[in-house]
Amino acid sequence: MASANDQVTRLLALTPYLRNRPGVEVSQVAADFGITRRQVLDDLRVLVFCGLPGGMPDDLIDIDLDAAAEDGVISLANADFLGRPARPTLDEAMGLIVALQAVQDVATGPAVPAVASALAKLGALVGGDAASRARVELDSGTPAVRDALDAALQAGKRIRLTYDGLARGETTQPVVDPGCVRVRDGVAYLHAYSLDRQAWRTYRLDRIAEVTQMGESAAGHGEVPADEPGGWFDALSQDNQVRLTLRPQAAWVAEYYPTRGVVTHPDGTLDVVIAVGEPDWLTGLLLRLGPQVLAVDPPQAGADAVARARAVLALANPEAS
Repeated sequence: MASANDQVTRLLALTPYLRNRPGVEVSQVAADFGITRRQVLDDLRVLVFCGLPGGMPDDLIDIDLDAAAEDGVISLANADFLGRPARPTLDEAMGLIVALQAVQDVATGPAVPAVASALAKLGALVGGDAASRARVELDSGTPAVRDALDAALQAGKRIRLTYDGLARGETTQPVVDPGCVRVRDGVAYLHAYSLDRQAWRTYRLDRIAEVTQMGESAAGHGEVPADEPGGWFDALSQDNQVRLTLRPQAAWVAEYYPTRGVVTHPDGTLDVVIAVGEPDWLTGLLLRLGPQVLAVDPPQAGADAVARARAVLALANPEAS
């Protein structure tokens, strides 16, 4: 059924394509549609049985099958009723719009105007109101950072990053050989080989403040490692996870960060199990949430946050201490 559906979709596009290209070669059709020469001929044999209701010779599409098979040239007639490709349905168009929005957030160079043009055409097709119903935005850094990374990748150059590492709460300047940019869970990451760590590392594009080419070529380090199939933190053991009991106002945590389990209670509070790669990251999250955190399990996971909060309070009110 999948093959038949694919063929019907292709025939709806093939007929206006052939009408606008009289005498086109079979090999050209195969290249444009990404199919084999044999598949083109098979499609033509189906098309000659298609046309207007009635089934009389003048109602059917006329194709010289012998010329197509022997001379490799296609001549099509009597198909004025299908002058242009079928228009996508609203759902199909909206799917394309959402996908292009994601591409737009990581596009560089000539792809930027091409994506913008396609979005404008699809928006006009479905109408402005419909196009505005869905919006996808990726955490993909600034255009300047993306362009600089693209230039380094294209030239095969080593680079220095100015990187704001949220987990450790510090800005570093690692020297890396860039491998590729991937999108995972709505975030764009640079996969690069760190010369300091002598290992592959990932860097969020929205935390890269600056990219500087070092003037030397990047070395070869083999294939970029594949992403973990289940998620970024699936490889962490059970010892690297914590359970947070949160007030309803902090429900966004379960939506923003990868979780291993979420339980919402009748009173609106929720238990969220989070994998933790860096203790400093958890400390920062707990300090940000403050009184919205009702409990931390195991308790020692929140000890550093408690100590830092008390230190700040002591500085703010020394008489109370």
